[in-house]
Amino acid sequence: MKSQGKVWLVGAGPGDPGLLTLKGRAVLNRAEVVVYDRLAGDGVLAMIPAGAVRIDAGKSAGNHPLPQEEINRLLIRYAAEGKRVVRLKGGDPFLFGRGGEEAEALCGAGIPYEVVPGVTAASAVSAYFGIPATHRREASSLHLITAHRKKGGEKPVDYKALASLGPEATLVFFMGTGVLEELCTGLIGAGMPPDTPAALLMKGTSSRQRKVVAELDSLPRLADQCGLETPGLVVVGSACRLSETLSWVEKRPLHGARVFVTRPRDKGSVLSERLSELGAEVVEIPALRTEILEPSDDSFWSLERLQTYNWIVFSSPVGAEAFFQFLRRERIDIRALSGPRFATVGEKTRNTLEDKGVIVECCPEEFNGQALAKVLLPRLSREDRVLALTPQNRESAVVSALRAKGVLCDTVAVYRTVLEEGGFFPQLWPGDYAAFASASAVEGFAEMAGGQPLSGLKAVCIGKQTAAAAKRFGMAAVISETETVNSMIDRLVECHLKERAGQLW
Repeated sequence: MKSQGKVWLVGAGPGDPGLLTLKGRAVLNRAEVVVYDRLAGDGVLAMIPAGAVRIDAGKSAGNHPLPQEEINRLLIRYAAEGKRVVRLKGGDPFLFGRGGEEAEALCGAGIPYEVVPGVTAASAVSAYFGIPATHRREASSLHLITAHRKKGGEKPVDYKALASLGPEATLVFFMGTGVLEELCTGLIGAGMPPDTPAALLMKGTSSRQRKVVAELDSLPRLADQCGLETPGLVVVGSACRLSETLSWVEKRPLHGARVFVTRPRDKGSVLSERLSELGAEVVEIPALRTEILEPSDDSFWSLERLQTYNWIVFSSPVGAEAFFQFLRRERIDIRALSGPRFATVGEKTRNTLEDKGVIVECCPEEFNGQALAKVLLPRLSREDRVLALTPQNRESAVVSALRAKGVLCDTVAVYRTVLEEGGFFPQLWPGDYAAFASASAVEGFAEMAGGQPLSGLKAVCIGKQTAAAAKRFGMAAVISETETVNSMIDRLVECHLKERAGQLW
């Protein structure tokens, strides 16, 4: 029986991925085809499953690479093939997003669909600039108007009706940046006082958001001096006067920072959440994923074999996870492994072991293989044997350093890193940040960039080797003091505050 396809019209919110609804994210995670607009934020687009078909409808004011009729046909075609199709639209699909027209087309074709409402920019963007849509003292009603008019189609804006609402009405004009002067002169000509508070809000909820707040008659001139950018909302009404008092976005330490988190999705969430809380626009771009390998020699993972080693060395949390996975498979109780002692590179790797009740006896203050070899060597006797659990096809610094001193050191590859393919990669902007935990993550990120120059990117790195890799690609790089999420965040905040103060890295 042929599976029945379906279309979800999903509101992506105004850009900040944290404003995507729980249902929207759940639907997006299971999508097989995603048709998206330009107004869907980069952080949301990065959530699209790597295996999904991505279709950029690219719609913006005056720029429609895919006509609406073609978008309708695509939705119907893929759903008719039995696919789970998500139509991802900025804001809310039924607020100036032509979602109603798409729903009509789906109904006419007999295609089942659902609408997943989104957070509208009318309230969210205003709130991110400290302008309450309603306020008991300043604003008693909210009115949403599209300033974009289809030639020969939509009626012109009824400025007289809007002006008659008075300054206690909050007017929000969508797609008003390009006709700002016309809007302001139209309202004033219809009787609205020229000194009515007004604002142009550009790129709201993103790291690049900017505002111009002024009286209605001077707003076009001041906005033009600042440089007009889309997308933008025009807000008119007394509530705009509260913008400076109620502004909160600009007060967060990472305001204005866009940060690429390159860790695997299951490991990057804590870092992403903390950065978002501090005001950064976070885009998750997992450069690599790790895969635990099936052991090539089953006899190696026997209690008798493991007991022949005096030390077992781990260079990453993944190696530690693989170790316990193999023990479970072989039904080896860790309590029976009384011979070896344990050494790690890095606090996180040590924590992975000690969370399982295994005490790590050797972990250097510097988180690199050479540092581990330096502190481990005085503990070794001439007869000691060392086992190092390593990634596949990558040189181990600790192994090289130990062997150079004549230590008998065996290695076994227990995992490999694989480049994430088919994922979303955004347009890079000067001043962007990226957080890297390994040199391989830097290399994977560079490959995903597809030739975009990385020289304007600022890298916050764990370890000297990672920083060196970032510098090879032209990035400015700094190193966190320790191999922890908190240390990376502290370093990023320190650097960004210096940047905002006009100091060089």
